[in-house]
Amino acid sequence: MEKVHFFERDFCTLPGGGIEKGETPEQAVLRELKEETGLDGKIIRPLTVQYKGDGGTDYSFEVEISLDAVAVTGCDPEYEGEDNPLKEVLWMSLDEISEKDRAFLWSYGLMQVDGFFKIIKDWDNEISYPGI
Repeated sequence: MEKVHFFERDFCTLPGGGIEKGETPEQAVLRELKEETGLDGKIIRPLTVQYKGDGGTDYSFEVEISLDAVAVTGCDPEYEGEDNPLKEVLWMSLDEISEKDRAFLWSYGLMQVDGFFKIIKDWDNEISYPGI
């Protein structure tokens, strides 16, 4: 997870970004991971493909990272000369992530990752939406 600062708020998200000319989505995800966290990864499998209304496409992949890897907070090259939105690299379990941030993570396909479904299945049925 990365702690980032965008739109006047801090939130947690997964590393990611755009696909550069001549890159495959797989190459882009590994490049972005390296740029933003200093980590090398190995793609295990694709998780989701989302076709956006503006004609763009978002890809999500399950990526394996060595258990002894050391992450560093990288820099987003798209913001050179400006405040780096990347604030911190965090290792977090699902129950350490705010509900608001967790809601955005589902769209990345985390339900498809081994272990996540088992964790969620054990949650109770209590409604915790703040508006209810």
